[in-house]
Amino acid sequence: MDLRITNCNNFFKIKGELNKKSLSVFQNEFQDIFNRVSTLTISIEDVKSMDRHGVKALTELHNEAVAKNKSMAIIGFGSKDLYNHFKTNVAA
Repeated sequence: MDLRITNCNNFFKIKGELNKKSLSVFQNEFQDIFNRVSTLTISIEDVKSMDRHGVKALTELHNEAVAKNKSMAIIGFGSKDLYNHFKTNVAA
């Protein structure tokens, strides 16, 4: 299944597989996003699978939000790998 990204204002829905093959679609959609918006919400509810490249892409987007002092939320019961990544990287 291909990756599809839809949006309305600052709310983006990701549907399909976020992996090495579809990474360019994700990166093109979110390139310089924080120059256009101050808050961003991404729903991963319809993500069927996500490999380490997808987790890394979302992590880099999150790090960019932090670096630029922007607000970013990832919602939905998507990837367990993504959840575990952010869970283990929470500051004490």
